[in-house]
Amino acid sequence: MSASERLLQNHRPQDGPLRILAASGQLGYGIPEAALQRGLARRPHLIGCDMGSIDPGPYYLGSGQMAAPAAMVYRDLELVLSAALALGIPLIIGSAGTAGARPQLEATVALVRAIAQAKGLRFRLTTVASDIAPERVVQALQAGRLSPIGPMAMPSEADIRLCSHIVGQCGTETLVRALREPTDVLIAGRACDTAVFAALPEMLGYPTALCQHMAKIIECTSLCCNPSARDAMLAELDQDGFTLESMNPLAHATPASVAAHALYEQANPFEVDEPTGTLLLQQAQYQALDAHRTRVSGAQWRPRAQATLKIEGAARLGERWVLLAGVADPTLLASLDEILQVVEARVRALLPGHWSMHPHIYGQGAVRALPQAQHSQHEAGLVIEFVAPTADLARTAAGVFKQNLLHHGFAGRLCSAGNLAFAFTPSELDAGTAYRFVLYHVMQAAPLAEIFRVETWVVDNAGQAGARP
Repeated sequence: MSASERLLQNHRPQDGPLRILAASGQLGYGIPEAALQRGLARRPHLIGCDMGSIDPGPYYLGSGQMAAPAAMVYRDLELVLSAALALGIPLIIGSAGTAGARPQLEATVALVRAIAQAKGLRFRLTTVASDIAPERVVQALQAGRLSPIGPMAMPSEADIRLCSHIVGQCGTETLVRALREPTDVLIAGRACDTAVFAALPEMLGYPTALCQHMAKIIECTSLCCNPSARDAMLAELDQDGFTLESMNPLAHATPASVAAHALYEQANPFEVDEPTGTLLLQQAQYQALDAHRTRVSGAQWRPRAQATLKIEGAARLGERWVLLAGVADPTLLASLDEILQVVEARVRALLPGHWSMHPHIYGQGAVRALPQAQHSQHEAGLVIEFVAPTADLARTAAGVFKQNLLHHGFAGRLCSAGNLAFAFTPSELDAGTAYRFVLYHVMQAAPLAEIFRVETWVVDNAGQAGARP
């Protein structure tokens, strides 16, 4: 019998609390092992891990590459896979390989199979593919079923077709469908963080509002604690609320720190939108059980008539080189924006072609917009991007721009030896392919069962994925 079957057949809410261990808020950046072992000693019913995010920008979605180092991903996967199989409990991983696109899902599965071979493990593996064909998105655009999130522009049909990868962010309803397949390990492509931790509890009959609220908090592990940390987090869920406890004895889940986590990644701290409904937190209550644990209750749930689907898509922008330099001349700093524009115009006369320049001036607003009076008058760091259809053109633009800015004769200059300081040479660095977000939108009336493809295999102790069980 698989781990999911055992849990679904043998546990009911009236039997007592369900223990959910959140092992990682972003698997692949190092799971603190001591805290994980403390959590495992508490005999959890389920281990969940979020593995990705759209926060790192469009590169990982566009390229299909993992953000985390492969060696650390292997280490973290080995820890949670071995633990779940040893305890005979389900392991659920969401947003495989950072952005959850097909290449990243396949790379994650390949690492899991390598671990199985190295450790002689055998288990049932279920995957959820989250990729969406461009034509399906084009059809939604044509039918008026696509709406932007925030300041995103509506894409053209041509823009959509240029996307190298488009994914949908599957929710609880999709993972519930996947978990109806007997399985030990579930690895989903792009997924809502909350779905990883809420799907099985909802299937077991725990209140949706509590499942979703708990999942919203523990998906970041001990980030909701004081001080915040990355250690494993244990939630004990019953029919009236849940108790939160970090497995790091120095990270304390207090009412203030847990309640404050409602602000995390949310414009509205009282309403959290999920694919199947909205989590309402106006009546949520947070009670300290002791200095280390907090009890949470009171959340409500407003279901949506039909689940919505957030979609994300990225397209290649060009090849990118970056110029790094420093400026310490107060006269140059006072007119830096205008001088950059003058030098750019000069370089464009020397180097025709479709290249673009994107300056980031640290000390004068690169991190956030600053009024002129707060600009640094002593020194600033220049990080200037050059993007072009080819790496050679981007590199040429960066090099020519550097030399022209280095010796630009701006008004009031006192020394002609050079305007820039360099920490190292070469000061122009290959930054690889640049991507842009085309899609950060919500699709209405999406055929979820068609979009999210569920497959199950038996992985044997040679690391091979056999036929469906």
